[in-house]
This record gives sequence, C-alpha cells and structure tokens, in this order.
Amino acid sequence: MAVAKLGSVVLDCPDPRALAEFYAGLLGGTAVRSADEEEGDEWYELEGAEGATLAFQRAPGLVPPKWPSADQSQQFHLDLTVEDMETAEQQALALGATVLERGEPGRTFRVYADPAGHPFCLCAG
Repeated sequence: MAVAKLGSVVLDCPDPRALAEFYAGLLGGTAVRSADEEEGDEWYELEGAEGATLAFQRAPGLVPPKWPSADQSQQFHLDLTVEDMETAEQQALALGATVLERGEPGRTFRVYADPAGHPFCLCAG
C-alpha cells in the first residue's frame, strides 16, 4: 500500500509567474496565482495541463543547475513527450528555452533549459 500520492512537482525560480507562463505555452493550460494570501505572488500553478500538477515557487537566491555538471547537478528534470521534435523545439525556443544538448541525428530526446535554468527534455513520442 502506498504511503502517499504525488500531489505536484514544484520548481523553485526567481519569477514564478514568468516560469508558469513559459510552461503554459509549452504544455498548455493556464498560469494561476495562488489564492492563499500567505503565498501571494510567491506561488503559481499550471492548471488545465495533462499530467501531475506543476507549481512554481519564488526562490530569489536560486542558483540554476549546470548541465551536465557534477559540481552543480540538475537533481531532477522533466521529460516532455512530443509528436514532432522539430516543431516542438522551435516552439520551446520561441517561448524562451535554450538548447543544452541536441545529440546525434536520430536521437529520441534533446535537452533544454527553461528560462530559470531547469533542465528538461523533449522526448519523441
């Protein structure tokens, strides 16, 4: 029997609204500010996208991971499944992603960083 179930994945970032809007553009859904007065502009969630809830928490001193690096490792990343790798890459870059590694031709995934520096992969579905 499971002890818990996954409620959400939370990304630390300097600007929760901007990062939530980036992922809304990438995954669909809407960036929604927390209704909790204590959280205010400190917390946004992505609503209406498929999958687990993705949330964004203000972390003013965030030092983004360096990929690949043992000294400042990524600690986690998101794998995002896409139908058309080339189109998805163009859209991700237009939203503010940066390429970290494309790999060899024919590779089934490519590595990017979101605007706050978190690595994520576009994976051929």
